Amino acid sequence: MKAYLALISAAVIGLAACSQEPAAPAAEATAASEAPAAEAASAPEAPAAEAAAGDAAAPAAGNCATTVEANDMMQFNTKEIQVSKACKEFTITLKHTGTQPKASMGHNIVIGKAEDMDGIFKDGVGAADTDYVKPDDARVVAHTKLIGGGEEASLTLDPAKLADGEYKFACTFPGHGALMNGKVTLVD
Repeated sequence: MKAYLALISAAVIGLAACSQEPAAPAAEATAASEAPAAEAASAPEAPAAEAAAGDAAAPAAGNCATTVEANDMMQFNTKEIQVSKACKEFTITLKHTGTQPKASMGHNIVIGKAEDMDGIFKDGVGAADTDYVKPDDARVVAHTKLIGGGEEASLTLDPAKLADGEYKFACTFPGHGALMNGKVTLVD
């Protein structure tokens, strides 16, 4: 197991050193987040205040979806996902903007209580066949499948499940969680 992790670490360092892919400009992330906000504003039941565009992971009031991007440099484009309490369901779409396949640079989003994340990671390492998420793990609130470069996946969760503690999100691909993680916040 130690040899496997050392091999993956070496591969990641090598890929990072050889990568010439520039970081995505913040303007692109903002432009991507404006489309869902504009769609929400054009819906007949959406108040005019919902038309305001925000950070890629910070939904406007009543906007029940967001997009998080991941890249070949083991980075998410955000450290916080804000989930609106006003939503019955909230959808998070993960887009892998890199080019590496999921076998070498796969990413997912796994959401759980902050105090459960270490256990989720430890149990996920041995679950390669199930996208590095232990099957039927009660500590996992929601998760996407593992994706590679150019792919996307979504998860849908009930915001009410986030009301009783501090929640985090992370990529559970071995070795990624130390860099690819953030906070999930319930907002009005």
